Amino acid sequence: MTDGELAAHLAACAGRILIEVRASRLFEGKALGLAGDQVANQFLVHALRAARPDDGLLSEESKDTEERLGKSRVWIVDPVDGTREYGEERGDWAVHVGLAIEGVAEIGAVALPGLDEGLVLRSDRPSELVGHSGPPRMLVSRTRPAAEALAVAERLGAELVPLGSAGAKAMAVVRGEAEIYLHSGGQYEWDSCAPVAVARAHGLHASRIDGSPLVYNRRDTYLPDLLICRPEWAEPVLGALEAMASAG
Repeated sequence: MTDGELAAHLAACAGRILIEVRASRLFEGKALGLAGDQVANQFLVHALRAARPDDGLLSEESKDTEERLGKSRVWIVDPVDGTREYGEERGDWAVHVGLAIEGVAEIGAVALPGLDEGLVLRSDRPSELVGHSGPPRMLVSRTRPAAEALAVAERLGAELVPLGSAGAKAMAVVRGEAEIYLHSGGQYEWDSCAPVAVARAHGLHASRIDGSPLVYNRRDTYLPDLLICRPEWAEPVLGALEAMASAG
């Protein structure tokens, strides 16, 4: 099984597990989110250690160790991206299984089981981007949209599209439901590794909001900002951000 096939298989399996946990009706709200996180994490961690024992591993729901820092290949997973949305039984949450090689998000799979139990977007099976006419659509947090995103949207005349998890927002760009996902409110490596791998494989732009590369498997896993967009919008967005920074 290739790395891409493994990532997609595990993301799909974890997604099915999460649907079953939710369908059990044994948990609700925050307790449902906690149960989902723990069960999906146990599966992903054990499966990856069995399938790729020589690779490093970083998961949001497992205690981090320095062992991964000496590895060139590190799996970076988020068992439930959008725990709040999952606990609220919304559809805009995701499962992330990514592989960083020499610090670059190379392989990724993002499952969206809340939308469609079998829906997994993969870096190894890119599809053609869907065209869009009219003002760009910009994805923002449904609960706390970043000030930078709101300001850029105003400069570009973009339509704001509130959505839940980072993976759901990134995949909305991949699926042609929006053109820009700009985030500056704080994230970690597991929030973006798999989505960035999928986005890049589909021909999208992915970077920090200053235009610098996204680097993974660092000692400090905090990776606070992210831009994923159609390539034609990268320069306008980055230019708007630079102009705003220069203006103070």
